[in-house]
Amino acid sequence: MMSTTTIRIDDALKKDLDKRLKETGLTLNGYLNLAIRQFVIQNKVPFEVLTPEAQPNETTRRAIVEAEAKALGLIPDHTPSFTDAKSALAYLDQDEK
Repeated sequence: MMSTTTIRIDDALKKDLDKRLKETGLTLNGYLNLAIRQFVIQNKVPFEVLTPEAQPNETTRRAIVEAEAKALGLIPDHTPSFTDAKSALAYLDQDEK
């Protein structure tokens, strides 16, 4: 006996998926059955789950460039440093007074 399941996939993603599956000789149904069977056999996701590499936003990108420039001595680094947590907390607390 076979069950029918409906899934929702972004149109662009499905188009890309169909193209790639066709190149490997698989259909979407065949691939999903393969992945599901492997999940049941292995009792885990049968492949490494990856995400697209995140791109930093403008603020983060600027902070990275500034940190690298300070590390290279291209711009002065006036960032305070501490030898213990008590000193760091005292420095942070001075803004509250």
